[in-house]
Amino acid sequence: MGSISNGAGNASDVAFRDPKVYQEYERKWSALPEDEAGWLKRAQEVADVLAVDAGVRDKENISPKAEVTLLKHAGLLKVLGPKKYGGGEQPWSVGYKLIRKIAEADGSLGMLLGYHLLWSTTANVVGNPEQADRFQKLIIENNYFIGGAVNPRDSDLKITSQGDKIVFDGFKHFNTGGVISDLTVLEGVYEDTSDHIFAFAPTNQSGIQFAHDWNNIGLRLTESGSVKINRVEVPWADALGWDAQEKKPYPEVLKIPFGSLLLPTIQLVFSNFYLGIALGAQDYASKYTVKSTRAWPYGGDNKENATDEFYILATYGNFHAHLRAAVALANASGEQVNAIYAKYSGDLATRARLTERERGELAEWVASTKVVTTDTGLRVTAGVFEVTGAKATSQKVALDRFFRDIRTHTLHDPVAYKNRELGEFQLLDKVPEPTWYT
Repeated sequence: MGSISNGAGNASDVAFRDPKVYQEYERKWSALPEDEAGWLKRAQEVADVLAVDAGVRDKENISPKAEVTLLKHAGLLKVLGPKKYGGGEQPWSVGYKLIRKIAEADGSLGMLLGYHLLWSTTANVVGNPEQADRFQKLIIENNYFIGGAVNPRDSDLKITSQGDKIVFDGFKHFNTGGVISDLTVLEGVYEDTSDHIFAFAPTNQSGIQFAHDWNNIGLRLTESGSVKINRVEVPWADALGWDAQEKKPYPEVLKIPFGSLLLPTIQLVFSNFYLGIALGAQDYASKYTVKSTRAWPYGGDNKENATDEFYILATYGNFHAHLRAAVALANASGEQVNAIYAKYSGDLATRARLTERERGELAEWVASTKVVTTDTGLRVTAGVFEVTGAKATSQKVALDRFFRDIRTHTLHDPVAYKNRELGEFQLLDKVPEPTWYT
C-alpha cells in the first residue's frame, strides 16, 4: 500500500496499491494485438487478472492507480488510436467489446476504460483535423489515461480569454477518473456567449483540485467525485473546434450533426459496461450455484442438487436468453457506430455530409440498446440472489457488487426518457434533437 498526492493544491492523500504489482504484464504484453480476436484475447487476460481480487478492492475502496497501469500495460487505452502513432486502429465496435469484457470482471475498470476511449477521441469529433491529429499523437504515443470533468447538470465552468490563452474556473460535482488521469477534458461556456469549449489540460497541476469525496454504493473505484477548477490555463490553439485568432467556434466543425456524435457514442459506452456487469454477475453466480447453493428440501419435488431444481434452471436459462439478445443488440449498434465513423470521419467536407436523419437514427439504435441493457442488467444482477441463496448475501461472497455497480450508473440519466424518445420514433417517425444526453 502506498499513497499519492495528486498535485499541489490537493490536500488529501489518496491510498492506492503500488503499480509495480502488475509490472510483469508490461513485459508480457509488450506488443499490441493485431486484430479483433487478438484484442478480445488480451481483454480476457486483463479481466482474469482483475477478477482475482475485484471484490476485495471494491470493499477497500482504494484508488485504482495500479489497475489503470494494468490497462496501460495491456495496450487497451490505445485500441482506437491510429497505427502511425502506435495505436491499434480498431473500430468502435472492438472498443465496445473490450469495455464489456473488462466490466465482466470489474465494473469500475470497465467504466474507466469506456470513458477514456470516449475522451481520448474527443478531438476527432469536436476538433479540427489538425487538432484531432495532434492530440491523437500526444495521447497514443504517451499512453495517456484521460479523465473528464464534463458534467452538464452542473453550472458550466466559466471560460475567459487572456491573450493567447483561455482560463477555466468553476466546480463540478462529478468527474470521472480524474484523480488517476494524465490529462483531463475540461468543458465550459465562453464569456458572454452560450458557446461551449472543450479542451485537454494536464491533470497534475495546482488548479485542478479533487475533493476525493466519491463514496457511492457502486462503481466505487471510478474516482467520480467532485473537482474544483481554479484558473486552469489552456492555449487558445487547443480550444477544440475554435478559431484561435477570431476567438469564435468554427461552424463547419461544431454546428453540424457530426459535431454531436460524442453523445450517442458515450451512451453506447454506458450500455456496454452495463452489459458486461450483468454478464459478469451471471457467470459469478453460476459458479457459486454449482459449488455452494443447496437444494431446497421443502418444495414437494425435492432434488439432491440445486442444479437439478426446475426454478433454478429456468431462471438461469431466462437470464441467458435475455443477455444473449442484449449482446446481439449491442453488437449491432456497435456496427452502426462503425459505419457512421467510417463514412464521415476525416476532413471537414466529409464530416459535413452526415445528415441529421442519419445521426438521429444512430441515436435510436443506441437508445434501444440503453433500454434493453438497463432493464436486463438490473433484473439479472438483482435476480441472481434468488438462485444462489441466503449465504450469497455475505460480504465475503461479494455478489452484491454487480447490482450496486449497475444500479449506480443506470441513474446517470433516466431511461424513461429513452423509452419516450423511442416511442416518438416509432409513432411519429421523429428522430431526437441532439442534447447532452442524446
